[in-house]
Amino acid sequence: MTDPMIVPGTANDIDLLLQQLIAGSIGVQQQLIVQLSDLGDEGLHALMEFLLKRRETKATWIDGNAYQVLYKSNAPKAKEFLLSYFPEGIVPLKSECGIDYNPLQQLLAVQDFQAADRLTLQKMCELAGPTAVQRKWLYFTEVENFPITDLQTINHLWLVHSQGKFGFSVQREIWLGLSKNWENFWSKIGWKNGNNWTRYPNEFTWDLSAPKGHLPLSNQLRGVRVIASLFSHPAWTNAK
Repeated sequence: MTDPMIVPGTANDIDLLLQQLIAGSIGVQQQLIVQLSDLGDEGLHALMEFLLKRRETKATWIDGNAYQVLYKSNAPKAKEFLLSYFPEGIVPLKSECGIDYNPLQQLLAVQDFQAADRLTLQKMCELAGPTAVQRKWLYFTEVENFPITDLQTINHLWLVHSQGKFGFSVQREIWLGLSKNWENFWSKIGWKNGNNWTRYPNEFTWDLSAPKGHLPLSNQLRGVRVIASLFSHPAWTNAK
């Protein structure tokens, strides 16, 4: 059952929508963000208020949705707001190695998932060191030594900017739910169809219509051992 929506015509109506947005279920929040995005400056202002009220909590994909509306807006007030309160983006870009994840956040904020996928691999190679950067792929032993903070940052970026649909933790949860059966896993997330592997890049789906867990393409990092190391990484059991 969907909460009743109102047709705003006054500032009081906008305030009511904001209160519904703050208190509503995820489904209602998603609908209201879309509705507010169509209401011009007043709607954008309500989204700003919403993000400010949630600023001290860990960002979810609902925050990502609201942020993306503001990020894509041409309104000067929206740009000024983001620069003042979220200069790095909606996800804090923590790194133990001094790696800059801002370009990745920018790509994900506009849902350029194909470019973000390529950059994700590049950033993971940076984590592994100069040799991995040069070869452009990873050994499973390098993945084992990834800093927890960095892996969580990359994963959080994908989660927040994909409505919770993409990310390593999402893939791991699906894999565990399939009793760690790799063949079933490949098919479930759309990396394999029968005996045929999905061909990169044209056969992959680079938008939110993709199966859950479809991205990022960690199978492109080289075989089962790499993704197995990724899924067994302590980042997922030490989540903050």
